[in-house]
Amino acid sequence: MAAAAECLVNGGLVAFPTETVYGLGAHALDPAALARLFSAKGRPAHDPVIVHVASVADIAPLVSTMPPAVAPLAARFWPGPLTLILPKSAAVPLQVTAGLETVAVRIPAHPVAQALLRAAGVPVAAPSANLFSRPSPTKAAHVLEDLDGRIDMVLDGGTATVGVESTVLDLTGPVPTVLRFGAVSLSDLRSVVPDVVAGAPRMVADATPQPSPGLLSQHYSPRAPLILYEGGREAVLDQLMQDARGAISRGKWVGVIAANEDTLSPTSANLRVVRIGPEADAVAIAKRLFSAFRELDAVGVDLILVRGFPAGDGLGMAVQDRLRRAATQIVPCPLRQPTRR
Repeated sequence: MAAAAECLVNGGLVAFPTETVYGLGAHALDPAALARLFSAKGRPAHDPVIVHVASVADIAPLVSTMPPAVAPLAARFWPGPLTLILPKSAAVPLQVTAGLETVAVRIPAHPVAQALLRAAGVPVAAPSANLFSRPSPTKAAHVLEDLDGRIDMVLDGGTATVGVESTVLDLTGPVPTVLRFGAVSLSDLRSVVPDVVAGAPRMVADATPQPSPGLLSQHYSPRAPLILYEGGREAVLDQLMQDARGAISRGKWVGVIAANEDTLSPTSANLRVVRIGPEADAVAIAKRLFSAFRELDAVGVDLILVRGFPAGDGLGMAVQDRLRRAATQIVPCPLRQPTRR
């Protein structure tokens, strides 16, 4: 831990676990370290990064004003998987904020992350520890798949418990607005700040500076093309398996991501099925989602077919968002009308 903290303070890059996913840390106030961070990930300058700190007191030097909602939100959700967007201070380099006058900040709950932040004593800019646009890493091994030889250190803290990135709440506008869904749900936030609203889904494809990470239209993607099927469960599974059989007949090796209870037949030597949890268990599905992407990439499938899962609130919304951004194609499967006799 001491070596990792020293590395950060001296401008190095350290990957470390948080409860959401693994982050790639750099000294948030060191422009040279930030340049290394963006280069190692291949991250574009218009995509901002989240600054991680150990306590609420550490946020004060990073912001020009502290909106009143910060205190009750911090008391309820920090440390934890919530990121707040606040007005930035002059101390925060524009590299962190995509050139905007706002900064995203979070206090992570993972004990390794907390220990590192306390030992380093500096704010740490930490996007997910993967190559840009790839699935976020939930294990140290995933970090090395993408970044081995590009960074200085990895702290292995086991598997991330949440599995998808933090909820992002923007407090800089007239109404508190959720820009990205994660484990902290809209209803959770409204229990503390009643006027919180969900922002319209943003799928940005250009180089416009973004107020939050995770808003780009193509993101979290496995190497193999991913097709997402949305709609009624039976219609989705029928269409998915019909397309799988067609792809297999053309010599493709197909990966399928499904719920534990889904019946998928017939089986084939060219079909790899990864089950990521019960359909209604958004916690289990979120934890396994990115790992499933990487598992299918590792065995070399040519195509990944994924059934959509119930959105609900919180993690269900987060899973739906990540799947839509990872997909190269979305296939709607309407509910079937009963046959008249």
